[in-house]
Amino acid sequence: MTAARARFRDLIAAEWIKLWSLRSTYWVLGVGALVVIGINVNSAQSNADRLAHLPPPPDGLEPHMRFDPLHTAFVDPAWQILMVVAGSVGAIAVFGEYTSGLVRTTFTAVPDRRAVVAAKAAVMTAVMLVLGAVVAAVSFGATQAVLREHGGVSAGDPGALRAVVASALLAPLCALVGMAVGALVRHATGTVVTTLVTLILLPALFQGETHRWVKEIGNAMPLSAWQALVENPAIGFPPDTYPVSVAEAWLVFGAWPLLAVAVTVVAVHRRDV
Repeated sequence: MTAARARFRDLIAAEWIKLWSLRSTYWVLGVGALVVIGINVNSAQSNADRLAHLPPPPDGLEPHMRFDPLHTAFVDPAWQILMVVAGSVGAIAVFGEYTSGLVRTTFTAVPDRRAVVAAKAAVMTAVMLVLGAVVAAVSFGATQAVLREHGGVSAGDPGALRAVVASALLAPLCALVGMAVGALVRHATGTVVTTLVTLILLPALFQGETHRWVKEIGNAMPLSAWQALVENPAIGFPPDTYPVSVAEAWLVFGAWPLLAVAVTVVAVHRRDV
């Protein structure tokens, strides 16, 4: 008599329990969200205090020299912290099972490794999407409320909704990348360091504009794509020599999660536990 094949919803439930069975999940996600929001709100408050003591900007000021209220909701260091948090949680979800030996039990109960990875990716995407949406919406709403007397923007202003959506999607994207790194490296320190290098450090190494191929590699990184998507079109910053367009940035946002899931599936399916 053969055992009944596990239903996908059962795998989803199992992965949900695994993710939330660790207290660190609550702390890392909760503290990470508060830190990101706090940095953005502090930036908005600092700018509001500064602008309150300055005279109105003169007429004819170049757009790129004006204060950008949208930027305060999407301060680079704050969102890089979120990228690290999301990527680390995604990595732990994979390498944690290998280091603890739980993966053997999982694959004994469910030999279909692809289905297990798909369930893990689905749970991680859902959780991180909610996290990203909450952080993006609260950051945007709170910062623009602080700056309401200094040109704060609304969701209907050009580029605002795009910035919120891109920031919400950044968390699941980074979590899936972390999963892929965890499946390849399978070592706690190595996985976290590799995730950090991939998401944060590599884009900084490919920012030179002397050679186009160098900049194009940088443009294909998630951080560079996110920066392009949260840029305020009303400000009109001088373009880079080899800029990444909005369409190209969205393609990057679509390609990285798909590639990350594919890498995770192949690595888990073909390598021994």
